[in-house]
Amino acid sequence: MSTVFLLPTPLADDTAPQVLPPQVLAAVARLPYFLVENARTARRFVKSVAPQRVIEDIRFTVIDKDSTDAEVRAALVPLVKEGVDGGILSEAGCPGIADPGAALVREAHRLGLKVVPLVGPSSLLLALMASGLNGQQFAFHGYLPIEKAPRVAAIKALEKEAQQRQQSQLFIETPYRNGALFADLLAHLQPGTRLCVAADVTGAGEFIKTLTVGDWKRLPAPELHKVPTVFVLGM
Repeated sequence: MSTVFLLPTPLADDTAPQVLPPQVLAAVARLPYFLVENARTARRFVKSVAPQRVIEDIRFTVIDKDSTDAEVRAALVPLVKEGVDGGILSEAGCPGIADPGAALVREAHRLGLKVVPLVGPSSLLLALMASGLNGQQFAFHGYLPIEKAPRVAAIKALEKEAQQRQQSQLFIETPYRNGALFADLLAHLQPGTRLCVAADVTGAGEFIKTLTVGDWKRLPAPELHKVPTVFVLGM
């Protein structure tokens, strides 16, 4: 039986030695086949942690958010017909968590392949850990709507959910729109609602702070433009 390894990658540049355990590095150093979001960045990552490897000898297949079900199925054919092991690489963090790798994992289970998740950094879990908000009950919502009115409605709905269920609400934004989202959060959340901002997690400029919305309003806004950020709100 072939094995599909879920291979975490660093959240920030030049942090692989600090955040990736030996099992991940060993797998990257030996696997002949990788399923990736972006071939160029995947090749660069493999070469950075396994410099002895000849990149031309490794097969890379791109599966991203636009891939069809047929393409996902076809990507796993070598594991079934050739009996080789493969690895799923996310662009950052853990495959399958806020990541198109979930479709590959679902198909791997359908085909009867062995699925092995390896330990590594997840910005969502690290943000929740550091937030001080409820880690027993939480939900991740991905990206909020881009347009103003639906985004404001989503913010208010998340706050209501946090209040009624005592549940932490996690969400993200395209990095260049972080500032606009942060401004909307301060404008439309209640002053007593607690908001965690976790930016550049594990990176050199890591910034993680939880305050009430009322306290955030009294401070200068953090610099979040083009910085990967996780937002968590709760009571």
